[in-house]
Amino acid sequence: MNEKIVCQKCQYYYVTWENNNPHGCKAYGFKSKMIPSNVVKKSSGKDCNFYNPKQR
Repeated sequence: MNEKIVCQKCQYYYVTWENNNPHGCKAYGFKSKMIPSNVVKKSSGKDCNFYNPKQR
């Protein structure tokens, strides 16, 4: 993937407002302290497959 993944610009990203897990991903269905694309990369070794920029 040539495009840099910025979760905050993805349609699946959301802010949970939970102190312990402020970042969420609707595509993968999890909340995390880290940005979701970093969690995916760290656990699978691959870039996020669901990244889809928000339509403006």
